[in-house]
Amino acid sequence: MAAPASVDPVDTRTGAGPRPGPVPWVAMYHSVGDATDDPYRVTVTPDRLSAQLGWLRRRGLRGVSMTDLLAARARGEGRDLVGLTFDDGYADFVEHALPCLRGWDCGATLFVLPGRLGGVNAWDPLGPRKPLLTADGIRRAAAEGVEIGSHGLTHVDLTRADDAALNAETAESRALLAELTGAPVTGFCYPYGTVDARAADAVRAAGYDYACAIDPGALTGPYALPRVHVGQNDTALRLLLKTRLHRLRRRAAAGV
Repeated sequence: MAAPASVDPVDTRTGAGPRPGPVPWVAMYHSVGDATDDPYRVTVTPDRLSAQLGWLRRRGLRGVSMTDLLAARARGEGRDLVGLTFDDGYADFVEHALPCLRGWDCGATLFVLPGRLGGVNAWDPLGPRKPLLTADGIRRAAAEGVEIGSHGLTHVDLTRADDAALNAETAESRALLAELTGAPVTGFCYPYGTVDARAADAVRAAGYDYACAIDPGALTGPYALPRVHVGQNDTALRLLLKTRLHRLRRRAAAGV
C-alpha cells in the first residue's frame, strides 16, 4: 500500500494550522442534460439537478465552490456548506447547470481540460459523444462566479502516467488555465478519480491548494479529498442515505 501523501502544515489561504475534523461532503457531478443515453451514469437532467439543489437548501445547506468550502472550514465554519463539483467541462454546464445554480443561490467548481477545448469526451469508449466547453465557455462560467479548476490536460489516469505526462497534466494544465481565465487556478481533480502518493505529490508540487478524488483509500488531506457521486437516480431519500454513509465512512483528517 502506498504511503499517505504528506499534508501542508499551513493552510495557504488563511495561515491557520491544520485542524482535524469531519471531511466535508462534496458532490461529484458531470454532465447536465439529456440522460436517456448514459451508459456511465454521468448525466443528470436540469430538473433533477434543480431538485437536488432544492433538497440541500431545504435542509439548511448550500452548495459552494471547493475554495469557498475549504476556506470556511479552515476558519472553523462552514458546517452548513456542501462542495459542488462538475467534472470534465461539458458544454452543457453553461446552458443547463448555471441557471440551476443561480436559481438556488449556489456556487460550484468546474474542473476542465485545457488540452481538449471544444473537443468531446473521447476517453469514454461507449459514448455518447458530448461536446466540451470552448475557451469562451470556460470564461463565461468564470464570469458567473464559478471556480475553474484543472481536470488535467487531456483526461489520463495519473497513476499510470510517466514523469513527462504527469508534469503536463498537472503543471502545464494549471498554467494554461491561468492564462485562459486570467486568475489563479488552485484546484485539481484526478481523472477517473484515481490517485496515489506520487500523483498527489505532483499536484502539490505544481502549486495547487487542493485536489479532489473519489475514494482515495489510505490517502487523506487536502490533496486527496473524497467525493460522492450524484446521478440521475439520486432522489431525496438516496441523497440522505449518501450523506449519512459519508459521515460514517470518512474519518477526521488534518488540513480540511
